[in-house]
Order: sequence, then structure tokens, then C-alpha cells
Amino acid sequence: MRNGKQERETRETCIRVAVHLDEAGDVEVSTGIAFFDHMLQAMARHGRFGLNCQARGDLDVDTHHTIEDVGIVLGQALRKAFGQGRGMTRFSHSIVPMDEALATVALDCGGRGYLVFEGAFAHPKVGGIEREIFEHFFYSLCIHGGITAHILFHGKNDHHQCEAVFKAFGIALEKATRISGDRNEIPSTKGTL
Repeated sequence: MRNGKQERETRETCIRVAVHLDEAGDVEVSTGIAFFDHMLQAMARHGRFGLNCQARGDLDVDTHHTIEDVGIVLGQALRKAFGQGRGMTRFSHSIVPMDEALATVALDCGGRGYLVFEGAFAHPKVGGIEREIFEHFFYSLCIHGGITAHILFHGKNDHHQCEAVFKAFGIALEKATRISGDRNEIPSTKGTL
């Protein structure tokens, strides 16, 4: 089984994440931020991976530290779950419409973290969360997960745009981490991810 567990405790947050790439359906998220919980649940359910994410943070300050640290820890847990990447597809993409909104996500789970994030939210907050933190979440996840991601989105409704992005990321992640072909082959000309 391809599982990854990671914890992080600072003066600002306490985060525990467990990822199960081969176990769809078991999703439990509690960060104290309802809209963020909803987005993570959508990502895992549509990505068909098990996720347990428990977070406590300094929400009396704002949501930034909690969401950033969840991104860091989720990325680290995913990287552990990837292991050496044997048999993994590695590259994938997903396009998700949600009413008038459309999100496109292309991934390379090849060990190099990088993010391109193109799109704009119309309002200062989405689901009560400062809009700029969503890009920072994906940046933290990608850098610590060794994932290159190109995330492009547009639409009129911020909720629809954001949810389409999280769903598209989950679906692309499931495709990229799917075992295909030789289970012993590392998907790299270098022989290592």
C-alpha cells in the first residue's frame, strides 16, 4: 500500500496528515476552516485517495498559517506515499467544469516542485478565506510534494472556480499516481525521481 503520514507542530499550528493513495473513500478533514475542509474533501473524493487531515492553528490571527502548513504537510505526506514512484504514471491532466467555471490542472509527480497558477478571484475572500492563500496552499503542497503543477482557471463565481480547481487537482493526482505498466519501473530516464 502506498501510504504517507506526516506531522508538523509549531507555535502557530499543529498538523497531522495521512494519505492513502490506494484506498478511495476514507476522507476525514478537520482544520477549523469550513470552506477549506470542503475543498480538501472534494480534492480527495474526486481524486479517489484516502485522506485524514487534522489541524489546529492560530485562527484568531487569520487562516494563513493553518492553510499554508496543511499544504506543507500534505505535500510531505504525498511525497512519502509516492515512494520511489515505481509503476506510477507520473504525468497527467484534468479539466473540470463547474457551471460557468472551468479549471485545468496538469501535473508531473516527478520529484521537482513548481507551480504555475493562472486565474483570478473577483472578491477579496472566497468562503471566508483570503483569496491569495489558495495559490500559496498549492505552492506549499507542490514544493514539499515534489509536484510540478500548472493550474489554470476562469469563471464568474469564485466558489465554483475554487472548487473546480481542487477537484481538477485531485483527479489529475489520481491519474498521475495510478499504477500502470511495469510495477517495478521508475518513470524517469534518469532511473530515479
